[in-house]
Amino acid sequence: MPKDQEYVLVTGGAGYIGGHMAGLLVSAGRRVVVADNLSTGVMGWIPEGTAFIKADLCSLADCQKIFETYQIDAVLHFAAKIVVPESVSCPAAYYANNVGGTLNLLNAMTARGVRKFVFSSTAAVYGDPAVVPISEEAPLAPLNPYGTSKWLVEQVLSDCANLGVLDYISLRYFNVAGWDTRRSWPRKGRPSPTHLISNAMQALHKGPPLVVCGENYPTPDGTGVRDFIHVMDLCEAHLLALDALSKGTKNQVFNLGNCHGFSVMDVIRTASQVAQRPVPYGKGPRRPGDVATLVASCEKARRILGWKPKFDLEAILKSEWQRSLTC
Repeated sequence: MPKDQEYVLVTGGAGYIGGHMAGLLVSAGRRVVVADNLSTGVMGWIPEGTAFIKADLCSLADCQKIFETYQIDAVLHFAAKIVVPESVSCPAAYYANNVGGTLNLLNAMTARGVRKFVFSSTAAVYGDPAVVPISEEAPLAPLNPYGTSKWLVEQVLSDCANLGVLDYISLRYFNVAGWDTRRSWPRKGRPSPTHLISNAMQALHKGPPLVVCGENYPTPDGTGVRDFIHVMDLCEAHLLALDALSKGTKNQVFNLGNCHGFSVMDVIRTASQVAQRPVPYGKGPRRPGDVATLVASCEKARRILGWKPKFDLEAILKSEWQRSLTC
């Protein structure tokens, strides 16, 4: 089939990140099919110009139907359960969905001879790193079932690549936030999954005050330091990864972050400046399992993919604030 009749499959394309990714692909001139079971996704987040098929990856038959219905050239896999506390309380559900669903997807695509696969992984595979910034060579030691489920999928991808049936790139990213403010997003839908920034927006709109969990970390201001990446920077990296696969770069992992750390107080101060009113917040104890600093080294992505984040913390928070005013 001619290339202009082939599709890029975006699983979880009705979700927050997947919806942004599908939009970027359409704007780049790609033919896109979105597969989503709509358990958390929003139909209105699927951009115009895409095909849609309702499918649950936990069903092998549903996965096979996708590849029977559309001529797929490459897969961008975002569909997953992502809430860390929920993964601790319901580990079996996370392994069934994140690992089992991905196995069904891989079996269906490889049976049809589809090779190119970009995986939405996570910095949670690193656990509590000994060295920061975190490089891709850091030991993998996830601290919760969510992180472990992503780590297990990466092992499966490596084994399939070694067998010669798959070419993949796995993107391990940190805290994703922000919105593409050029698009109109329906009011319905959950806030972005970056809890600190989402909670700051809610606090600014007369929601519960933000709670600063711990003020005695070994950081410049005593609060935890995290790496935040704008969702559009993240999607640009996926597009570059897709192009890299087509040019022969394969079977590699890359970290994606802003490459700079921002403390909880940095976020509060910047959000207050953006909104032009103070973020209400209180103090609380450290949360079990939290570490002082998590920051990505993005040198490998810059060197091989040619990727560099464009949005700083202020730009991320401006887009979050603009979105919050319409919700």
